[in-house]
Amino acid sequence: MAASVMAGQQIEMMSAAARPQRRTESVAERNRALLEAQRKARRGPTPEVFFAKHLDNTRLVKADDPERRREMRQFTVVMSMLFVLVMVYVWQHFMAIEIGYRVEAQKQQVEQLREQNHQLRLNEAQLTDPERIDKIARQLGLDAPQPGQVVRPDGSETSAGGPVWAEAQAPAIVAR
Repeated sequence: MAASVMAGQQIEMMSAAARPQRRTESVAERNRALLEAQRKARRGPTPEVFFAKHLDNTRLVKADDPERRREMRQFTVVMSMLFVLVMVYVWQHFMAIEIGYRVEAQKQQVEQLREQNHQLRLNEAQLTDPERIDKIARQLGLDAPQPGQVVRPDGSETSAGGPVWAEAQAPAIVAR
């Protein structure tokens, strides 16, 4: 119990010393404060001694391992193939979704065009109704044509009530 109390006091002292009192406190001052806190927290007469050990690894050369290199190449190839396969699958999936959206948009457009076509046919039927045309003609003061009033472009005259025979004419050959 006493050891845990002392450890708690030691942690409190170190954290209090670790907190910078001001923002411009240098690293050297902070280290000095930490060392003082550690010195106060130490029990017994034995001082702690720290040695700085400088390691120079510049002369070390990594040994070439052909088996490891081969394994890494195989791993890279396999992972690259897996990545490509996953990307192809994802690309196909997103293309299918995009094509589905396009199909739905075109279906809606076809339905709108059908409805518009239906409306235009109804409008055409209303506008070409013979009773409506006759009514508008009477409002404008037009009457049925009198006999001899109708002149045909080919020069023939027909009576208004008489039958008309269809005639086939030979096509004219034009020489150049």
